[in-house]
This record gives sequence, structure tokens and C-alpha cells, in this order.
Amino acid sequence: MKPDQIAEAVEIYRGMRLDLDKLDRMPQSCTPVNTEEAYEVQQELNLRLGELGLGLIGGYKIGCTSKVMQDYLKIDEPCSGGIYANTIFHERGERSHNAYSRPGVECEIAIGLAAPLGADGAPYDGQSVADMVGSVMAAIEIVDDRFVDYTKLPLPIMLADDFFNSGCVLGEPVKDWRKRDIATLRCEMFINGASVGIGFGGDVMSHPLNVLAWLANSMVARGRELRAGEFVLTGSSIQTYWCEPGDEVRVEIETLGTAEMSFITG
Repeated sequence: MKPDQIAEAVEIYRGMRLDLDKLDRMPQSCTPVNTEEAYEVQQELNLRLGELGLGLIGGYKIGCTSKVMQDYLKIDEPCSGGIYANTIFHERGERSHNAYSRPGVECEIAIGLAAPLGADGAPYDGQSVADMVGSVMAAIEIVDDRFVDYTKLPLPIMLADDFFNSGCVLGEPVKDWRKRDIATLRCEMFINGASVGIGFGGDVMSHPLNVLAWLANSMVARGRELRAGEFVLTGSSIQTYWCEPGDEVRVEIETLGTAEMSFITG
């Protein structure tokens, strides 16, 4: 895409994020037509929204890494997006439901990086990324449906918009994660105290470390790298739950701990 086309798309996505505009269709003049163009727009959007107050990118989300989410969204490939520093909560988050267009939540295992994953070590696999992992934690991904009807839109349009991401809640970091078989850990999400789904760590590409390796390789292919101190949400094994005002969300990951989010009324 040409710079002016990217700038036009970024302005539309800015309005969706900051003004809660709902996108029906993208003008043909600035529609990303493939994954490569979508990530070009996303990178510029990350810079623009950071300048406008959302903060630098502190971590990344990866969507559609489990069968349940691929079936739900009818997308059969992983999709990544940035997570802005000022949208990250720790252990418990609270924000007005009205601050989002249509907020939802997902149950995730997050991985914190102690060392970078750059071109020198690529290509990566689940085994080779393990030494760069500093911690593992329970997490809630906060997503937001900023589209009139996303089922009618091609993937690149959603991908450029950080693939629905609107923040996250990170649980307490677990540094002795190697003592656990994180692929077998039970993951459960509760809304107002009632369970809405159960999954396991291995539901995401057979192991969360495989998801981390996929993102590292994807970033290297785009001339970028994951940095020490960043984190990665590895995808949900439980279908997205769309929240109502007043909903209380709790995620419990076996032996890793919990994360909570409250969507307050008003």
C-alpha cells in the first residue's frame, strides 16, 4: 500500500478505537487486501494510537490458535495484534462498559519474555523459544467488536485493527513455570460466578510455546522482533464471551493463578 492509503486506513481505525465509530465497510481506496498489507497498516496504527495516548506496545495477542476459536470465527490461521501499555491491567481490571463498542473476554495463558526473539535465532520452534521465557501467567484478553458485522468482512480488515484487541488483564507472573506441564493445565472462565467454558493449555497449537514460536517467526519475517520485557497472549481455548454492563469476569488457570475484569455500569 502507498503511504497515503495507509494513512487513510489508520485514520478510520483511529476513529473506531477512540471515538467508538463502528465500521460497516472499508473504502476501496484504503482496504488492505492481504496479510502483508494488513500488518503494514497495523504497524502504523500502533504508532499513531500510541502517540494519541494509548501508550507504546507492551505485548501482543495471537488469535485463532485453537480449534474452538477457528470454528467460531471461521478463520483457520493465527492472527496477531499489538496491545497498548495503557490498556494493560495487572491481576484485576475495571473499566466502564461504555468505554467499548461491544466488549468481550477470552481466557488465555500469557508468556513473559526475559530475552529477545530476533532474526539471529530464527526460525524458532516451541523448544528453542523456551530459554527466552521468563514467566507464564493467567490472563484475560479484552476484545472489542468495532465492526457493524465482522462476519461479512475479509480477514485483512480485521487484522489491521489489532484483530479485535482492546487490552488485557495479566495475572501474577509465575517464574518457576518449568515445574509445570503448561500444555495440560486446566483453564476455566467465569462470568458473575458461573462457568462459561473450560479448556486446556495444549488447545492452542498443541502448546503455548508453539504459539510464541509462530509469532517470533512472523515478526522476523516482517523485519521486527519480540523484545525482552514484552509478553504474548497465546490465544483462547474458550469461545469469546460478549459482556454486558456490570459483568464480573474471572479466569482461573490451574497452578498459574487468576485474573479478573469488571465492566462497570456507566
